[in-house]
Amino acid sequence: MPGQISLASTYYGLLGLDPSASSREIRQAYRELSKRYHPDTTHLPTAIATSKFQQLNLAYATLSNPERRLNYDRNIGYSRLTIIQPPTDLNHPSNSPNNSNSAYLDPTDRPLSPGEIFILFILGLTLLGCLALAIAIALIRGNQQ
Repeated sequence: MPGQISLASTYYGLLGLDPSASSREIRQAYRELSKRYHPDTTHLPTAIATSKFQQLNLAYATLSNPERRLNYDRNIGYSRLTIIQPPTDLNHPSNSPNNSNSAYLDPTDRPLSPGEIFILFILGLTLLGCLALAIAIALIRGNQQ
């Protein structure tokens, strides 16, 4: 296709993955390669190992974040729309927590939903109300003595 970049020169090629790789596959490839190229664990010269390790970190930081990955895929001319496929076994979905299909690797790396923001607002108001009540009781009891 015109406008596409060779996959070998992309972050996918650096990690040895296909652009359709899942977040789990990206994480596994990154872990294996980071062990291989970490400056403290490799036999490569320090300058080469450091450079390679930094490239791996940049590739992983980009591909592990869904928003950054989408922008990166657009920049290299890759579209996921042609490869989306249904799950292999729709009759037996996996509910194990270790087999999450979430694109977020870290639960703190997602935006809060409106419901979560509302709950935090209510919790904050409750905390302020409790503090105001405690101060009021302390002032009333202090004036009685």
